[in-house]
Amino acid sequence: MPTPRVAAIHDMSGFGRCSLTVAIPVLSAMGVQCCPLPTAYLSTHTGGFTGYTFLDMTDELPKTAAHWAELGIHFDAVYTGFMGSEAQMDLAADFVRTFRRDRSTIFICDPVMGDHGKIYKTYTPAMCAGMTRLAELADVIVPNLTEAAVLLGEDHSFGALTHDEAGYRSVVERLSRNGTRSVVLTGVMLRKGEIGACVFDRTSGGTEFLFDTFIGKEFHGTGDVFASVLTGALVKGKTLHEAVRLGVLFENPDDLFLFPTVREDVGYALRGLPHEEMERRVDMLLADLGLPTANRPIAALSRGQRQRVALAGVLVGLFCTVQLTTFSRVVEIPYIGAFRLI
Repeated sequence: MPTPRVAAIHDMSGFGRCSLTVAIPVLSAMGVQCCPLPTAYLSTHTGGFTGYTFLDMTDELPKTAAHWAELGIHFDAVYTGFMGSEAQMDLAADFVRTFRRDRSTIFICDPVMGDHGKIYKTYTPAMCAGMTRLAELADVIVPNLTEAAVLLGEDHSFGALTHDEAGYRSVVERLSRNGTRSVVLTGVMLRKGEIGACVFDRTSGGTEFLFDTFIGKEFHGTGDVFASVLTGALVKGKTLHEAVRLGVLFENPDDLFLFPTVREDVGYALRGLPHEEMERRVDMLLADLGLPTANRPIAALSRGQRQRVALAGVLVGLFCTVQLTTFSRVVEIPYIGAFRLI
């Protein structure tokens, strides 16, 4: 089975775990080739920092797209995020039209524009309009509440945002373009102490909610981690429900375990292989992630170890047809704790 390939059109921040700094290792760890197409280079991300540098990469986008088209490269997905200028919205749209030659290429759009009722300071009204046009081409969009309001042309101030179940359902269904586009609305809170997503799936036509415990603090870049996990899972053949569940629930590893011991749980995805081969692959992955003996009860592990076991259970299923090596050198373990939906 060929390795899935994703064109990631995002910015790159030199300091801070966000955008391409997150997308590249997450997608790589999921067995997906990430082909970055930077929209801008920033010395740091814009959250909480001042004086950051900003290098506009607009002129490079069409050159790279033309070269890739000349080479006949096929992408299983185009995945877009932060844009540095209005022109980049239209160039990204041209990229999608060029490389989505058939329905085998999906377009996942994270319409990065703002959060908590405010538009990011680098975004202009014209850029927001351009992002809305770009999102019209998407198969899946992943907005937060503020971005959803902008896409709908509604008041995006915090006080005007919906915060009840009926309102969330209305938002995703209206954003679905009469059921033709899947929508993953992030930052949804219905009950105290929980946060998650409201999901409209164009395949089933249904709307559902997925939640996890809210830890009471937000971290920059977690939305990028979530959207990257979603993208990786979709191109690996997961359903939208499975992809969203993986992103939402990953922070709480105990929600993902099926069996009492490390070996049983991690090896479940390989149950079709001969027993000796299954044990070999499990042991190889556990050793690479620095985990203890596979026969230990999961309940006896620390929270950090349980997070690693949860990651192993995901990775062994995604990588069951390839060599299980160097995972810990592909994705840093600290990223595991960032799988928190905001």
